[in-house]
Amino acid sequence: MLILGMTTVSIFWFRRDLRLEDNHGLFHALQSGFPVVPIFVFDQSILAKLSNKEDRRVSFIHHTLMQIQEQLVALGSSLEVYHGFPEEVFQQLFAKYNIKHIFTNHDYESYAQIRDANIKIVAESNNANFTTYKDQVIFEKSEVVKDDGLPYTVFTPYSRKWKQRLQGTGITYYDTTPLLGNFFKQSPFPLPHLSDIGFAPTNVAFPSSVVRKDIIKEYTENRNFPWKQGTTRLGVHLRFGTISVRALAKEGAALCETYLNELIWRDFYMMILWHFPHVGKGKAFKPAYENIQWRNDVTEFEHWCAGKTGYPIVDAGMRELNTTGFMHNRVRMIVASFLCKHLLIDWRWGEAYFAEKLLDFDLSANNGGWQWAAGSGCDAAPYFRIFNPRLQTEKFDKSLAYIKYWVPESQGFNYPSPIVDHDFARKRCLEVYKMALSEQN
Repeated sequence: MLILGMTTVSIFWFRRDLRLEDNHGLFHALQSGFPVVPIFVFDQSILAKLSNKEDRRVSFIHHTLMQIQEQLVALGSSLEVYHGFPEEVFQQLFAKYNIKHIFTNHDYESYAQIRDANIKIVAESNNANFTTYKDQVIFEKSEVVKDDGLPYTVFTPYSRKWKQRLQGTGITYYDTTPLLGNFFKQSPFPLPHLSDIGFAPTNVAFPSSVVRKDIIKEYTENRNFPWKQGTTRLGVHLRFGTISVRALAKEGAALCETYLNELIWRDFYMMILWHFPHVGKGKAFKPAYENIQWRNDVTEFEHWCAGKTGYPIVDAGMRELNTTGFMHNRVRMIVASFLCKHLLIDWRWGEAYFAEKLLDFDLSANNGGWQWAAGSGCDAAPYFRIFNPRLQTEKFDKSLAYIKYWVPESQGFNYPSPIVDHDFARKRCLEVYKMALSEQN
């Protein structure tokens, strides 16, 4: 029912796209013909699952929302930030405004799909449209598939087709700048404090969103060395959309194919999650790997979490993660392989720990990485590939610069002995995996 005096508006719902520039859904919202009320919802369904009330990601989102608010206030508008369940928030909004259209961008995770389906029902019951757009990836869903229409499950042919498609379509830039005057004009809406939503600030410094072209140019040579500033550290900005993936893909295409490949891996894993949603629900992509008899020693898992395994490169990675919310990608592979194959601890334990700690946590990429390490994924390391921490150290941290920074006691008498012997662990792993896979045949 339309109440006389209600303002007619469109809504733009910020989610994994926390920026005004080159924002696909926002671009269309600002052309809707109605003033746009921008909103963000601290979703109680998601926040309730976060046991750590000093969660770095919640702090990052809150910090970013304050920056967006500054931009909007300068335009004479305001971000409206709510805390609650999205369906209830939208019922409040429909009571406040005559909403003609809700715009937002796609989200591919299972919960998000259910949530959006419910919001669409709410919108339509109030005679409003609900429309979402592709924004957090270059190609999604079935845009890059095999010639027979089936999804790829191996990265290399997928990436080849992905690049062919990019040559054909190019990269679109959604210029919102001329449209920014179309936000709804209102006084600043009071943003909640972190304490209002049950969280506390953290003292972690967030990485810059500046795109370092010099790092991208030298990415191939430097990316595997954790002691170098060889990666862009833009993962968290991609995760929450404070920077456009299209902008990064454009730089990668122009400056470094290796860097572009990393963005393609991101699309690949999101495509896998879309077509094979069971991987996001705790299931191995390859069913045979459900037969592995994990040891799941709780004490050993705690040593791994704390960075006290007696393997310096593993311990350095875990301490970096625990301290900063970041871990270098090469080291992520080393510590994941160690947990699954040296300790024979279920990859899902590691996946969950990373999900709690990583500032740039993304379900599809985190799951893809862990299943790659465990051998159970769609495009995985063979089960007999077991990283040797000592050899990985010699290859990627030969001067021990990274290890000395994070594990300064590693050269002293107080450093613990290795939690397990490498040769013994390798032999045990091969036997356990071989037995599990032979049972399937």
